[in-house]
Amino acid sequence: MFPIVQMHSIVKVYPYTLLKANDHVDLTLNEREILSLAGENGAGKTTLMKILYGMEEFDEGMIEVDGKKVNISSPLDAARLGIGMVQQHVTLVDEFTVAQNVVLGKENTVHHLLYDERKNSSKVATLIEENHFSVEPDALVGSLSVGEKQQVEILKMLYRDVRVLILDEPTAVLTSQEIDALFSTLRSLQSKGVSIILITHKLHEILEISDRVAIMRQGAMIGTYETSLVDEQSIGRMMMGETAAVPAKILTSIDSDRIVLSVDHVSIERHNQKQPLLDDIHFDLFRGEILGCTGISGNGLGQLESVLLGELPISKGKIFYHDTILSSEHKRARTREIGLPFVPSDRLYTGSSLTAPVSENMIATSREKFFPPFGIRKRKIQAYTRQLISRYKIKSEPYQAIGTLSGGNIQKVILAREIEKVKDVIICCEPTWGLDASSASFIHEQIIKLRNSGIGVLLLSSNLDEIISLSDRLLIFSRGAVVARFGVGEVSTMTKESLGPFLLGKAVRVKRGKM
Repeated sequence: MFPIVQMHSIVKVYPYTLLKANDHVDLTLNEREILSLAGENGAGKTTLMKILYGMEEFDEGMIEVDGKKVNISSPLDAARLGIGMVQQHVTLVDEFTVAQNVVLGKENTVHHLLYDERKNSSKVATLIEENHFSVEPDALVGSLSVGEKQQVEILKMLYRDVRVLILDEPTAVLTSQEIDALFSTLRSLQSKGVSIILITHKLHEILEISDRVAIMRQGAMIGTYETSLVDEQSIGRMMMGETAAVPAKILTSIDSDRIVLSVDHVSIERHNQKQPLLDDIHFDLFRGEILGCTGISGNGLGQLESVLLGELPISKGKIFYHDTILSSEHKRARTREIGLPFVPSDRLYTGSSLTAPVSENMIATSREKFFPPFGIRKRKIQAYTRQLISRYKIKSEPYQAIGTLSGGNIQKVILAREIEKVKDVIICCEPTWGLDASSASFIHEQIIKLRNSGIGVLLLSSNLDEIISLSDRLLIFSRGAVVARFGVGEVSTMTKESLGPFLLGKAVRVKRGKM
């Protein structure tokens, strides 16, 4: 096979921290292949691909495209060479249509001045049809699911005639059905001559979709292997240096006399909207249990998170923390005001301040301990931050801007901050989204330790493996309502396949009363 891209001995060192993100890394991408770039969070995968896409400068090394040395100093340079990148977090304009987002910057115009809506929409419609995508060119991007927005990002690249498509953790927040659709799309693009680099740490996906896998660890390239010659265990060992421990689920009795959080017949209704965003949601969370809530994106989990976080007022019902009303009709929740630990699903904009250092993010919800009436306890802040960095295995320094960390390490900072202030309840939304196997296993261990110590854990997650392995009881959301409830002893017998009909709204299993 002919190599289309070759990266030779790439070195990238970040100033101030002296962190060597890439340490003399070699990488080859062949024509018409899907190459997985694997490694733990912080291994240097995304940095290497940002260099190839012109978003980062490298300190040493060389890049060749089609056997010729090239200079890629910006995404525009990459685009001219036929290289495109879909980043982990979408960069679309919600107020624009699918077609407007796809052609943005390369619009067809009338008389070189006016936007030609008909021509642009027609071209994007043709592209959608050719690649069997499910989005409509005239749909507003803000109304799309995460999986559909990802389709738009890929369409943007195809519209620009990319030969090399880089995808950064594309399955991180997709449902199993959306992942199947994405992989079908990638295979179709491969058959049309597009070469694909898939940044991932999900072992089963590496084996399912890729021809070869390049494995990185601590900034260095460990090796590149035919996927037919490796298995999950060998990839895991090379990624982590050791096999990640799977947390044991210890059975504990639920203290049903101690309700810590109660959602009492909560609904969110909107004018001129037939289907409520949340439809009569009711449940109790007890001490010493993990209550899991799951559903396909857009079916109520996000709305429940927004309600609990205080971003959305409710139309009917109440939410209680013990006997204290957190939220009632048309009044937003006071979760943060009361000091309840809350891990939001959006780690970048809700969970952290990207330009602030790790130390400031670490104390953001407990500042009163470090800001006495006179002065700031800087040494105490630094010592506290270093303690949590060590305890939660975060690859960082206290003074680093949190936005310079990998996604997984940002998530670990947030988790560390929230877990450290737990009293009797914690709300965790997509806690392992974007984390590698080792980090996810570590976080699962922390959640189980909290539950075993008598803490009530409300777990909102679209990761079915996570939900099944951790939950003591389980609620399934579809179209804003709870359509199935599984009690103690039932969740462990469930599989992703058996949950499928409930997730798709094709089956209902709801018992009367609260649970």
